[in-house]
Amino acid sequence: MLLKRLLFAGLIACMFYACGNSTLTSQTTTATGDLNDTATVEGHPAWIMQGNIYEVNVRQYTPEGTFKAFASHLQRLKNMGVQTLWFMPINPISKIERKGVLGSYYAVANYTAINPEFGTMDDWKALVKQCHEMGFKVIIDWVPNHTGADNYWLKTHPDFYVTDSTGKAVSQFDWSDTRKLNYQNPALVDSMINCMKFWVEQSNIDGFRCDYAVGPTRQFWKKCITDLKKEKNLFMLAEADSAWLHDVGFDATYTWSEFNAMKAIAAGKAPATAIDSALAALDKDFAPTALKLYFTSNHDENSWNKADYGTMPGAIHAPFAVLTQTIGRSVPCIYSGQEEPFLDSVSFFYKDTITFAKFGRAPFYNTLLHLRDSTPALAANAKFTKLKTSQDAAVYAYERTKDGKKVVVLLNLSSKPLSFTLTTGEEGSFKNVFAQKAELLTKSQAYQLPAWGYVVYTN
Repeated sequence: MLLKRLLFAGLIACMFYACGNSTLTSQTTTATGDLNDTATVEGHPAWIMQGNIYEVNVRQYTPEGTFKAFASHLQRLKNMGVQTLWFMPINPISKIERKGVLGSYYAVANYTAINPEFGTMDDWKALVKQCHEMGFKVIIDWVPNHTGADNYWLKTHPDFYVTDSTGKAVSQFDWSDTRKLNYQNPALVDSMINCMKFWVEQSNIDGFRCDYAVGPTRQFWKKCITDLKKEKNLFMLAEADSAWLHDVGFDATYTWSEFNAMKAIAAGKAPATAIDSALAALDKDFAPTALKLYFTSNHDENSWNKADYGTMPGAIHAPFAVLTQTIGRSVPCIYSGQEEPFLDSVSFFYKDTITFAKFGRAPFYNTLLHLRDSTPALAANAKFTKLKTSQDAAVYAYERTKDGKKVVVLLNLSSKPLSFTLTTGEEGSFKNVFAQKAELLTKSQAYQLPAWGYVVYTN
């Protein structure tokens, strides 16, 4: 372990550092164009409360598969209303026991280097700077549970790894291209934290999406997130749905239960009330301030489970996408190509370029993303109230309220056209967001929604 002296806020502190030769300096800059960079709401960065996330698969996004090529899409994404860009891992990929031709992003060979497929460190810094100047936030995918099978730590710090009886570093599950890290080793803990700080210091990112976040220990995350948030008001997203992750400092976790409920409803295997069951469990197990990442697809669900084109095909997708953007606690996420939509799986280990041409869903997402940004009633902490209807087995209805603003959402989560009435909720004049016209809402009127139809109202 290499002992280095690092300067933080005028104090000299010694810590273990195994992330290359760069010395970290105190973070003093903030992203351009956002006056709320240091503000928090319920412990979370204020900017995420009405924000959204767009997952970027750099390798597959363009024929070139580079940072520079992706940058040509920034204005389009900005116009669509995207706020936060989540970049899948940008680190070099291990070659030993590599899966497929190009390997998995999640088999990291070096935590403080750039995957040469994508460009250089200067290219990355330039991209982040451009994103910030355009008003985007940037988070990167981080893989703390394991490294690739030829990460240099295996030679320089073999004690960083979990080993078998012969002293050989082990893989977890069927992830044979990786080696599991040992968080009982305090030197590893310090080194991993400093590797994460490296990206905040060197490229001014705004947060991390942490892969398999339940792998490292609670003690690690408590120390890690506390230390990181001293550097900057970071957004921390965990790929897991365990409540304890919020206790140690994560802002948001995944919504696997809610997503599985949506898939079951889309397949005709569950009624709309399945969402109520998932939300009841959420309220029971999670703190009221816990944020949740809602999605209809992501890189895993697309590559392995045919989301959303297979799990919510055609028009079925729309009401569930509306739900992810408007439900309580939500930080909504869109995956690369969903705005096209790209109706195929995107390969994990091979070059498989997403085809962009028509952007058929872009106006739909544009409406939802800009609505969320413009009204406090869709903030993650705005009040959520389930509305009762005459067709609760098929219709999912709710309202969101905050600061005198209200959004009413009516979703037909069935394959049949429906006529129904609302039995709860306020009456009055509202704007139909997608139709762009004023309508009077009353409890006595009959609402008509086509199969998998949706309507969103705001006051």
